[in-house]
Amino acid sequence: MTRQSISFTKPNDEWLKSQVDSEEYSSKSELVNDLIRQARNQQTQIDWIKAKLEKAENNGFTNDSKEAILAHSKSILNG
Repeated sequence: MTRQSISFTKPNDEWLKSQVDSEEYSSKSELVNDLIRQARNQQTQIDWIKAKLEKAENNGFTNDSKEAILAHSKSILNG
């Protein structure tokens, strides 16, 4: 595993310490690695959704503007 040296703001360092002190994580390194994993997973999901939306937009299934679609959706939700 690669060693890194990073600095944290005081509030972030205190939060990290509290997570370790509560035994949620065994070390700051474990917590930071978990946060990075979560961020990578979220980015993968965002990229997948974005690709699906771009594909749908490029298929030309509607000529309505984004604003018109939003207005129509709101009218349906509001009854």
